[in-house]
Amino acid sequence: MNQDIFTPTRVTASVGGKEIILETGRLANQAQGAVWIQCGGTVVLVTVCAQSLEFDKGFFPLTVEYTEKMYAAGRIPGNFFRREIGRPSERETLVSRLIDRPIRPLFPKKGLNEDVQVLANVISADQENESDVLALTGASAAVMLSPLPFAGPVAGGRIGRLDGQFVLNPTFAQMAQSDLNIVFAASADALTMVEGEACFVPEDVIIDALEWGRQQIQPLVEAQIKLCNLAGKPKMIFTPHEDDPVLVARVQELATDAGLDAALRVPEKLARKDARKAVKDRVIEALKNDPAWAENEEALKAVSDILADQEKALVRARIVNEGTRIDGRDTKSVRPIQIQTGVLPRAHGSAIFRRGETKSLAVTTLGASTDEQRTDGLNGDVVRKFMLHYNFPPFSVGEVKPVRISRREIGHGALAEKSLRPVLPNEEDFPFTVRVVSETVESNGSSSMAAVCGGSLSLMDAGVPISAPVAGVAMGLIKEGEKFIVLTDILGDEDALGDMDFKIAGTADGVTGVQMDIKITGLTTEIMRAAMQQAHEGRLHILGEMARAIAEPRKELSRYAPQHVELFVNPDIIRLIIGPGGKNIKAITTVTGASVDIEDSGRVSIFAPTAEALERAREMISYYDQRPEIGKNYLAKVRKVMEIGAVVEVLPNVEALVHVSQLDVKRIEQPGDVARLGEDMLVKVIEINGDRIRASRKAVLLEEQGHPWNPEETARPSRSDKSDRRSRGERSGHGDRREKGDHR
Repeated sequence: MNQDIFTPTRVTASVGGKEIILETGRLANQAQGAVWIQCGGTVVLVTVCAQSLEFDKGFFPLTVEYTEKMYAAGRIPGNFFRREIGRPSERETLVSRLIDRPIRPLFPKKGLNEDVQVLANVISADQENESDVLALTGASAAVMLSPLPFAGPVAGGRIGRLDGQFVLNPTFAQMAQSDLNIVFAASADALTMVEGEACFVPEDVIIDALEWGRQQIQPLVEAQIKLCNLAGKPKMIFTPHEDDPVLVARVQELATDAGLDAALRVPEKLARKDARKAVKDRVIEALKNDPAWAENEEALKAVSDILADQEKALVRARIVNEGTRIDGRDTKSVRPIQIQTGVLPRAHGSAIFRRGETKSLAVTTLGASTDEQRTDGLNGDVVRKFMLHYNFPPFSVGEVKPVRISRREIGHGALAEKSLRPVLPNEEDFPFTVRVVSETVESNGSSSMAAVCGGSLSLMDAGVPISAPVAGVAMGLIKEGEKFIVLTDILGDEDALGDMDFKIAGTADGVTGVQMDIKITGLTTEIMRAAMQQAHEGRLHILGEMARAIAEPRKELSRYAPQHVELFVNPDIIRLIIGPGGKNIKAITTVTGASVDIEDSGRVSIFAPTAEALERAREMISYYDQRPEIGKNYLAKVRKVMEIGAVVEVLPNVEALVHVSQLDVKRIEQPGDVARLGEDMLVKVIEINGDRIRASRKAVLLEEQGHPWNPEETARPSRSDKSDRRSRGERSGHGDRREKGDHR
């Protein structure tokens, strides 16, 4: 391979009106495969390395890691360490799954005793072109260049729709206006992976979009083949694993005699699991008693895989020939559904959704604006007001495992979140932060779609005004030659034994979320159309069952939910509400327990734990935004003492002049005799002229003596009145002094 960094091996492809560059030989030449893939100013470096294993792990150890380097967008990480920390972000995890899912089935299923690692690093981001689909295509190209056996290539793309027209790999600005956001992977012949969201888009539109997108990205498939021909390494010698046919025949014979077919007809999951284990134990025991196999440890280890293949063949044949599934259903029936809402006394909204042996406890919690999630990303801080977290504890399948958040849980939660997001109210109408947690408490297939159904039910139970309920269903596929059968609402075993896991969620009006994984070479448009239509029928049935439990959102929020009100204050007094160093706002939150969000426009959003706390917080904030009223008394604070009177603060940031003549009922020599700096003074506002305010202590004192305030008595004197009074020596300090013989 050429080591000159100035002359790498390069191919280009024009896709969606943009040039995409794939090159190798510039960087990472010690990796088994390395690709620099670029669109505009966005660059992803993808590498693949393999290392021989000393023993067979029993599974293919493929690791895919996608990482966004913050320098790619000219940013410094916002965490304490100021570097990309070890734990991947949620987006990095989701993109890693996007890459893993389409390339994993293209490696040999058995016999590749290699530890394979694919690393995709975003090293330049132009804030216009997305990096995830580039990383997917780059991963396929890197593996194609490597010596590893691989049934590729595949290429990735994103489909948007603007004004009814499909757009391939739209920019960030275009995506903001799109009602479709679907990431997909495809080979030269068929689709291999789909993941996306939509705003109530009909099934036919999504099918057309995927078929259009598959055709549009074919230049990327061809470019990978060209690059591999120019710079690819020779493929390693690989012999696919084959079990001993004599052993296979013997195990199948023993399993048949031990009742494997009957065990696979047991409808309950755990009972079926026990029955299958009993068959396996009898087969192994028979082999141990057979002199031909008793000492063959490798043969005994192979029993599990041979039985798994036999089980797969039996179940698939029964579905194809009899139209009967493991639990006795036909191919289109949805398992029995049970729903209960409001199950948790103190939660804001809760629901149990049961479909067959899959059961989800969904809980909705409402929070304030301060509960929003803020994350660091290449395109700046990302703010989320809606979160859905999916949990899959080991007890849900009766197992003992470490409790941790896996990639699968993050992926399923993201799919459910996408599916529910289009029905949520806008922030202006419902300013709460919303978190839904889906606890999978029992599982036998399609728990992610149970999270969608349960999440929708819990939102309605919480009183969140969603526009329509959302349901989801997982579809399976059995394909034998040219014949195929689509399965509605698949079990866990049908997922493992089938050829497809196609999850579709939406309302009665259209699709809101899709995810598809293919375990065969690809999915044709004919199969996808049949799956979509069958899923639509299943979704309408589930929505009908949900409506029987709760047809629409509750009219009122839970009494335990946060109380909310919005105020609009004069923007000029925001600094007063906040106070020096946040003193005032901290006092409000401490006293009331409320959360207060203030915008520069003067919009104040208050979230409080109780109605009483809400009212108290409203009063404390309104205190800083009061307007003085003529004739109303105020306990003012003296801010300045002058020869003509005193300046007092009647309200926060609102000052008034108390003229010397209005300081007392009797004439005073010096204003300081009555008004002392920093002391309180009860005054009455007697005049408001624009920003100028006059107040009177005298009027208050007269009222206390039983003389009602007369506005005319305290009105500002006219110029003629002033001249007359001066001529009589009234009110003027100079006149007073002249009467005393002061001739200065």
